[in-house]
Amino acid sequence: MKLLEIVDDGPIRTIAINRPERRNALNYATLMEIREAIKDTKAKAKSGDAVRAVIVTGRGGAFSSGADVKEWSSKKKDADEPGHDWVAVALQMMQDVFELPIPTIAMIDGAAAGAGLDLALCCDFRFAADRSKFICAYTRIGFPPDAGGSWLLPRLIGIERAKLFVYTGDMWDGTKAQQNGMVTEVHKAEDLEAATMAFARKLASGPSVAQGQAKGLLDRAQNRAFAEQLREEHRAGRICAETWDHKEALAAFAERREVKFQGK
Repeated sequence: MKLLEIVDDGPIRTIAINRPERRNALNYATLMEIREAIKDTKAKAKSGDAVRAVIVTGRGGAFSSGADVKEWSSKKKDADEPGHDWVAVALQMMQDVFELPIPTIAMIDGAAAGAGLDLALCCDFRFAADRSKFICAYTRIGFPPDAGGSWLLPRLIGIERAKLFVYTGDMWDGTKAQQNGMVTEVHKAEDLEAATMAFARKLASGPSVAQGQAKGLLDRAQNRAFAEQLREEHRAGRICAETWDHKEALAAFAERREVKFQGK
């Protein structure tokens, strides 16, 4: 059985973790495959109309239960043992997903826990089933967040709610996660895929270069002074001014017709 299923539907790519017997736990091999999938996706995104939006999900009733604790507990403390650098690979994988220059959507049905939750948080949007479960599993094993959650959570839900969620280790269902700002939309399980795909198609029909530049600006704005952010906006604007999509949008406006973006 493949650890990942990658399905391309026009400009939309779905990357699905496929370890249902382990509730899609992230072992070393899976982390490496996700990194390769993101690398390939990034390359295809540069070609404009190949991949313009990504859905990240899990098969078999869970998004991801987090780090594969069974692998961790059984591995030898030996530098030559496969998986000894799980943390380093996991952190790089999270950064790869976070920095992908096209829209990303986590489609969550079932549990998103620990590093699995962090993977969902790395995406731009989160569409969840009403029965999904969100858990900061780290504190349940006497550990702090270590795969990006401490940076991502406060930016999504605020520092006080992030502390509450992390300190207590409480489980939030899809509705509570949405109420607290962690989730974009909640749907019945049977409607989740259709709703997520419809949203992905909407994003994939947009100006991909401008979306990517806007993503970088928004993600990094809180770490910059205002003057620096203005300079970055100017830089991004110069890039987008040369794109086909920008010129098409201006022409469509002048001709009073609907704009048709091509992602380039």
